[in-house]
Amino acid sequence: MENNVLNGMERIDPNLSDEMLAELFLDQMMNDFKRSKILEEIDQSLKNKDKEAFLRLTEKLKSIP
Repeated sequence: MENNVLNGMERIDPNLSDEMLAELFLDQMMNDFKRSKILEEIDQSLKNKDKEAFLRLTEKLKSIP
């Protein structure tokens, strides 16, 4: 997860302010965290054979940028 953020940071315009970079970094970290938690919930729904939860969570996962 951290490596993805660092790779993304290399492509950022050097003219952006430190504040903007920090905000972008935090946004990416939050999205990565949300994605990770949803993936854990998807795994659990599969273990529980809960089709409704699986479908709901996969839709939720698609909405994360």
